[in-house]
Amino acid sequence: MSTTIRLTAATAFASLLAASVQAEELVIYQKWSSPAEVAALNVLHEGAAELGIEWIDITIPHDTGSNVNLLNLVTGGKPPNIFSENNPAVYRDLEQMGLARPLTSDFEKAGVTQHLPPSVIKSITVDGEIMKFPLGIHIDGMLFYNKEVAEKAGVSPEGWTSLDDMHADFDKIREAGAVPLALGAQAWQIGYLTHALIATTGGVDLFESIYGPEPKVEALDDPAVAETFDWLRKFQQAADEGSINRDWNMTANTVINGDALMQIHGDWMKGEWLAAGKVPGKDFGCIQIPGSKALSVTVDAWGLLGDQPEAKDKAELDFALMAVSPEINAEFAAKKGSTPVRTDIPTENLDVCSQEVMTILEDPTHQVQNPHSMVDADWQSSVWEVAFNFWSDPDMSTEDAVSELKNNFDIILN
Repeated sequence: MSTTIRLTAATAFASLLAASVQAEELVIYQKWSSPAEVAALNVLHEGAAELGIEWIDITIPHDTGSNVNLLNLVTGGKPPNIFSENNPAVYRDLEQMGLARPLTSDFEKAGVTQHLPPSVIKSITVDGEIMKFPLGIHIDGMLFYNKEVAEKAGVSPEGWTSLDDMHADFDKIREAGAVPLALGAQAWQIGYLTHALIATTGGVDLFESIYGPEPKVEALDDPAVAETFDWLRKFQQAADEGSINRDWNMTANTVINGDALMQIHGDWMKGEWLAAGKVPGKDFGCIQIPGSKALSVTVDAWGLLGDQPEAKDKAELDFALMAVSPEINAEFAAKKGSTPVRTDIPTENLDVCSQEVMTILEDPTHQVQNPHSMVDADWQSSVWEVAFNFWSDPDMSTEDAVSELKNNFDIILN
């Protein structure tokens, strides 16, 4: 072999080797840290690695002002390529900065859109464009309960048809040695419980009058709002001493361990049950809040950064399409405790809780979107603050809470 040929071959081999080992880096900003969440993230990690993508992680767990942190990263010149974010206002801000990355045409071309239910498409669409890729569906206010504790207490959660029915059994549950309702008294957990109760007591129209794109102050005078705060007080009075500032997954573990009968929270709780080796339908049950007029639906969804170099843009899109592929989405949902976002995943392979969620989603008149996907972020934060102050101060009346909400409404939205 001549020297020239050997050099050419060596150069080609070196180039091939470099191409094979050079991964495209994506900075990924997300908020998950519980064992089930990490297990689900690992599904995406493995999928990204198979695409030749190097995952550079930024994790800021829940309830740490993450909306602000994302925009701080962007305006600080170090924006993530992929980010966990549901609030439409953030995507509008990115649009104004020239950093939005719509997915509408890519999802159509890849045949993704046709397999997403309407509630999911609505949640990931901002001003007519699909701006996020969906990962999983959760109901914000499901009721998960320990079947062994229920049997010991002689109660049947499936038979409850109202919150009053549920509350009437609290003494039986206490007599059986269990806390009736496990709670985690953190602002975001109380905030989620509050909007789940607004949906339960007030239904779709009232919910959207408070948490929709155009909130109405007169909605705060609806009796269902006062009823919601009355239930918050009853639940606060029934909570155990350990509830103060307890993380949601630690709260779930008190039910899994049999110290409490049930928890009302997002049905991401299921991930904790599965991680503990428990079987849906056998060890634990899952129902919607008794007497619910409506249920709030969360679609976990992430966005992409626009205005990127071609290779980076391709890696971002590859990541998004990987995450919504049927195999990855089903595996992700099984780890996270969510329900898959695609309708072409066989339902017979879903557990009883995901089948229950899919049944709920068949009725669009019975569901509303998570406030994160609709309402002004400052207004939502103020509702959380008032609800948490109410929860933390037994002397604060329902009338005081409603009055404080009205004052905040005038300051933020008028």
